[in-house]
Amino acid sequence: MTTLGRSGLRVSRIAFGTWQLGGDWGSFDEETATRAIRQARELGVNLFDTAQAYGFGRSEALLGRALREELKRDRDSVLIATKGGVHPGGDRPRDAGRAFLRQGVEDSLRHLGVEYIDLYQVHWPDADTPAEETAGALQELVDEGKIRHAGVSNYDTGQLTAFDAVRPAETLQPPYHLFRRHIEADPMPYCRAYDIGVLVYSPMGSGLLTGALTPDSTFAPDDWRSRSTAFTGENLRHNLRIVDRLKAFAADRGVTVGQLAIAWTLAKPGVHVAIVGARSPRHIEDSLAAADVELTDGDVAEIERITADAVQVAGAAPEGVE
Repeated sequence: MTTLGRSGLRVSRIAFGTWQLGGDWGSFDEETATRAIRQARELGVNLFDTAQAYGFGRSEALLGRALREELKRDRDSVLIATKGGVHPGGDRPRDAGRAFLRQGVEDSLRHLGVEYIDLYQVHWPDADTPAEETAGALQELVDEGKIRHAGVSNYDTGQLTAFDAVRPAETLQPPYHLFRRHIEADPMPYCRAYDIGVLVYSPMGSGLLTGALTPDSTFAPDDWRSRSTAFTGENLRHNLRIVDRLKAFAADRGVTVGQLAIAWTLAKPGVHVAIVGARSPRHIEDSLAAADVELTDGDVAEIERITADAVQVAGAAPEGVE
């Protein structure tokens, strides 16, 4: 457990993420996914992250159903984080205006089946909406009791500074893994200076760092990775050769490469939480074990030496694949 920066929330260092349950990663079995969510809770995870854009409510509804009994029995024991302000495929993919955010909160409350959201995050920065409007709208929703804490996702330092001028951004959710390290230069120093709670997503590189992919791996047409150059051709082959070296390093320490990747993110200064997705109970059990992996400074340095020549990986954005 840790305190999530200036939000003050006490959270598990591993959060359960539900991006994979919204339809952007191909098909999945809902019953098995539900068991994974419940297994995560039984094993001590108290923070669950979802988003309006993950299937336009599909992911939120599944999460709400999976946790329904616990939410009824002891609401304060479960922290629900969701995100809004984007509409992938729409005429305006990013919309952090007051009206769309307010409607998004109402929709999320209904899909989740809860009376308030513990942490509401602006999913992506919206250059067409002033920060004053976005931050002000979230403060209004806090004042009304519909959300308890407000954060942002995928923001840089300039965007955080503009938001903070109106009300504090209590948390930031950026992408971060061994093959995607740009946040170390911006905005991590700002987050550390102002005690912003950082929840990183895709700590296993969207599957690259699980050890399960091969150079022949392919992805379903409805899986965003099928449209990413990081998951095809020489880029994929090059990074998988690095993963093979990481596997050997991990094996010497009695862990999997996926556990090593998660533990590396948690060992980095300023990172509070790693958000991990899972489609089965076995997957979440493996990931949770990473919270107990202790890496020395020497381990971290060696991991970073092994991955120094990695091809940097982008990801999905509201407009498509970056």
